Amino acid sequence: MAIELAIGIIDSGFAPGQGDQVALARRFWLDAGELQEGDTQLDALGHGSVVLDTLTRESGPVRLCVAQVFGDRWQTSPLQIAAALHWLVEQDVALVNMSLGLRNDRPVLREACVLAQASGILLCASSPAQGEPVYPAAYPGVIRITGDARCAPGQWSWLNSPQADFGAHVAAANGVAGSSVGCAALSGIIAGYLQSQPGASREAVLRWLRDGAAFIGPERRGHD
Repeated sequence: MAIELAIGIIDSGFAPGQGDQVALARRFWLDAGELQEGDTQLDALGHGSVVLDTLTRESGPVRLCVAQVFGDRWQTSPLQIAAALHWLVEQDVALVNMSLGLRNDRPVLREACVLAQASGILLCASSPAQGEPVYPAAYPGVIRITGDARCAPGQWSWLNSPQADFGAHVAAANGVAGSSVGCAALSGIIAGYLQSQPGASREAVLRWLRDGAAFIGPERRGHD
């Protein structure tokens, strides 16, 4: 019997109706500056629920491991994300979707990304289409993904720009859009590829993405 592909999501959790899709879940939060971990809570922001739905729509059935790092506010820390990554390494996931970005580089998060990649895990993180770099997308080896309005569902673009490596379809069922959803969509597409090509290397995945891109280069608005 084939081993089911394990995919990690670091976000705000998941909706009650999605519980049967989640194999393992863990919450990471700070209390007076100290890292805590325990059972997940309801997805108060709704963001993780959209990410999960977007990813699985593209991937098909996978073994989902969800790390909750947002509570009822749009606030998390490098320490929480790093702890989530360490936990997901222990769960032997093949890919981690991080539809989030922090403005500041911190050693604890950088080192967690290095460890995850050394373990053979693909890291996918959202990156804004414009503006300053964000982390973990800006770390070496992390696949930087943004939204691309040119892409239909199931399509992606090879941007190879200072902002992002790839772009993907951005619309979600409840109206949420942007780089977060683009990242989840492409993570799902990559997960589908990994199911058909178990053990594929990062280089093989990148080669497949480049070869299959519907668009090459950034969208040039205002030009014919």
